[in-house]
Amino acid sequence: MPLKLSRGLSAPSLAAVALALLLQGCSTTPVDETIGWSPNRLYSEATDERDAGNYARAVTLFEKLEGRAAGTPLAQQAQLDKAYTQYRGDEPAQALATLDRFMRLHPASPAFDYALYLKGLVNFNDNLGLFGSLARQDLSERDQKAAKESYEAFRELSTRFPQSRYTPDAVARMRYIVNSLAQYEVHVARYYFGRGAYLAAINRAQSALTDYTDAPALEEALYILVQSYDALGMTQLRDDAARVMRASYPNSEYVEHGFKKSSDPWWKLW
Repeated sequence: MPLKLSRGLSAPSLAAVALALLLQGCSTTPVDETIGWSPNRLYSEATDERDAGNYARAVTLFEKLEGRAAGTPLAQQAQLDKAYTQYRGDEPAQALATLDRFMRLHPASPAFDYALYLKGLVNFNDNLGLFGSLARQDLSERDQKAAKESYEAFRELSTRFPQSRYTPDAVARMRYIVNSLAQYEVHVARYYFGRGAYLAAINRAQSALTDYTDAPALEEALYILVQSYDALGMTQLRDDAARVMRASYPNSEYVEHGFKKSSDPWWKLW
């Protein structure tokens, strides 16, 4: 049955109504409110959103700024600010990806030292979060990848940019990372020792002694070596380790009191 037009409504009028309805449907498409904004306004709005805790919105604005100011120092600044915003917004993987892209595209940037510092900081905080979740848990299979990557970023910063304003803090964090990694190895060595896995305990204690220097945990590493060798009947190696321990820690409380008992999680070094 052919379609009949309503009385009083001509075909051209019907076409106009259809066009109006079509345009109304298209009006639901999101409109970019930043069209016409200057780069300075984009940057100001992005930082304001970040300061207010609206991290997703801030990242979007920094991305728009990066595209519109391409090839300028402001675009580089937008990249770094985006990485920092992602870090603040608890998106470490995205922050690291942004920083890696920045360092790949701008190896001669005057802000390269900051990029390295921020990369180390992102991994450092991720590492601390990991430590915080490990209290009183089995650590024998835990990975310290974030801590090691944080250390490498800080090490590169301190080596390439010794005069950078970020280097003193990076060096302090490197010291903390070394101490925490050594403590991790010793904790695992103690875990194995407590379960009678003396060879595994020896291997982890030796790893701490070989890989790290001047860390507080090394005193306990030597004590675990002495006790593990003794448990295995390896008297010569036991006596050698005991001699090193007496020379390195003449007033060691481990010799007199054994393993320390503490209610605090092992990772609370600060």
